[in-house]
Amino acid sequence: MPLHFSVCIDAVLENVSLDDAIKVVADCGYSAFEFWKWWEKDLDHVLRLRDQYDLQIAACCTKFISLVDPACRPAYLEGLAESITTARRLNCPTLISQVGDFLPGVPRIEQHASLVAGLQDAARLLEGTDIVLAIEPLNEQVDHPGYYLVRSDEAFAIIDEVNSPNIQVTFDLYHQQLSEGNLTATLTNQIDKIAHFHAAGCPGRNELDRGELAYPWLFSAIEEAGYQGFVGLEYWPQRPAEEGLRSVLAARGNS
Repeated sequence: MPLHFSVCIDAVLENVSLDDAIKVVADCGYSAFEFWKWWEKDLDHVLRLRDQYDLQIAACCTKFISLVDPACRPAYLEGLAESITTARRLNCPTLISQVGDFLPGVPRIEQHASLVAGLQDAARLLEGTDIVLAIEPLNEQVDHPGYYLVRSDEAFAIIDEVNSPNIQVTFDLYHQQLSEGNLTATLTNQIDKIAHFHAAGCPGRNELDRGELAYPWLFSAIEEAGYQGFVGLEYWPQRPAEEGLRSVLAARGNS
């Protein structure tokens, strides 16, 4: 099944108005877009533009509250409940979740237990919906120093412990190249636990054709593994955004 791509407008089109950003997404041949903080968006306007250009909203984030700190769990779950309501309104299948920074002085095993327990509570909120909460490992070397969840193997182990179809992983190819490498084997072996991908050139986090990652190879591997979700383009362009966006689809034979 051909891959479905989504454009993260908060990154690729960061300094472009919402109206112009969504127009660029459609004009470049994409069928979906995504963004980060829904609570900072005029959702009525987002929906008008979505419908005007016949697009889908592939993903947005839930509120950035720690899951490794049990004292923050009630606030996290409250934010998640609001995000679930919003995702239903937007017909958005995936809520991306960060998990919080490592707590100095607290044993990692305790933070792991808090994270699993929080996601089990989250799973109960999501039960009966078609919405997936996808936790995201991030690199700590360049972009997110101090972040708790760095490696995908720990993320997948957490998913196994939580054991809910509504709790999966966002696999960011840029972040995981920096954190661990071995991308093809990892994503192929764990494809059933991945709800969403992110893609950017590495190093630099720019266009996909800048850097060391062989995206044609990776996209073929994802496709051949039977993945049916979205690949979100989440990068900061070094040339006109339209040029980079069109090049992704052209390389896949989509335009």
